[in-house]
Parts: sequence; C-alpha cells; structure tokens
Amino acid sequence: MKTLPTLKMLPMNQYRGVNDYDPIRYYYWPIFGRMYRRRVEMALGECTGGSRVLEIGFGTGLAFLNLCEMYKEVHGVDLTANIAEVKSVYDTLGVQTFLKKGDILALPYEDNYFDTVLLVSILEHLKPVELEQAFVEVRRVLKPGGQMVYGTPVEKPFMVFMFRVLGHNIRHEHFSTEKEIASAARKAFPKGHVLQMKSTPPIAGAVYEVGNFMK
Repeated sequence: MKTLPTLKMLPMNQYRGVNDYDPIRYYYWPIFGRMYRRRVEMALGECTGGSRVLEIGFGTGLAFLNLCEMYKEVHGVDLTANIAEVKSVYDTLGVQTFLKKGDILALPYEDNYFDTVLLVSILEHLKPVELEQAFVEVRRVLKPGGQMVYGTPVEKPFMVFMFRVLGHNIRHEHFSTEKEIASAARKAFPKGHVLQMKSTPPIAGAVYEVGNFMK
C-alpha cells in the first residue's frame, strides 16, 4: 500500500483570505480532523510532481506547502479567496505562489501549460451539466501526458448526516455526486483510476473518492 504524504499545516490562526464557510477549522478537530487531512493527503499522494501545478479552488492554500516541494511553480485559481491575503501568508514563509481569481469554466491560462491540475472538494459544487465544460477546460490547460487529480465526497446517508452535524445542508451546496463526476471524467480523459477513502473508524465504508486521470 502506498505511503501517503503528511499534510503540512500552519497554526490555524495564520491562514488568511477566506470567508467563514471555508472548512479550515475542521482540519484541527480530533478524529474528524484526521479524516479531513487524509482526503487531502490521498490527493497529494496521486500528484507526480513536475514544473507547474494548478490548484483550482485553493482557499487558504492548505496544500501549498506540500505542492511547493513537488513542483517548481505553484499556481492557484479561486472564485472567492482574497488573493493578496492568501499570497501574503506564503510570501512570508518564502513560498512563491502564482494566484489568480477565476472560474473553472473559463480558466485564465494558456493551453498545455500545467503538469498537474488539482481539485480538492470542488467538483461536487458544480451542476452535472457544468462538469463537461469544467473537464474541457482542465484538459485544455494540461500538458500532453499531464494529470488531473480530484477529490470529492461520496454521496451517502452517513456523509449527509455528518454535514448536518457541521451545520451544512448538503443539498444547498453539493449538486453533483461522485458517480456523476467520475463518469464525466472518464468521458473527457482517455485513462485514469478512482481510489476510495474509508471512514474513521471504517464503519460507514467509503466517504471520499480521489480520481487521477491522464490527458
């Protein structure tokens, strides 16, 4: 079994540039935080490294400390994050980032630019009819042979219950299931695979999926 990387995190009060809906606080909770961290670690474990990585929906930049050790350039695009504030956090640490405000449906990058495009808990927020265009854009900005790595929750009663515990009505936030996402990815990319993450403890079965698809 592959050894996963350890997610490198800052003290919670050092993160900047996101609103109260960002889940950063959950990563520090006992037990539940371990699940949140492990889903990012699974996605990072699929990333192969290279010249440039793009994280879509980077939020606080939680994965940047790991990504900067794997890629020469770390790029990010986000619709709601305060770009200047997030960038300032990593500038202080000597981590150079290239961040933009933008939409997955119209990525502000040239063709064939990135080795890896990473999306952690982003695609479920798109409607099923938007997935095709999203994957067209991701494929466009990837180099030939580049990879798309995504993570998404598994739609099941346990997951819906856990979101309610956290104060979220999943029907107001998630519009595509993991099955719809995987199906759309397989139509857009010639090869790839999907891994599942079990709950902790593993009583509820799979609660998260990570896909790795190649251009």
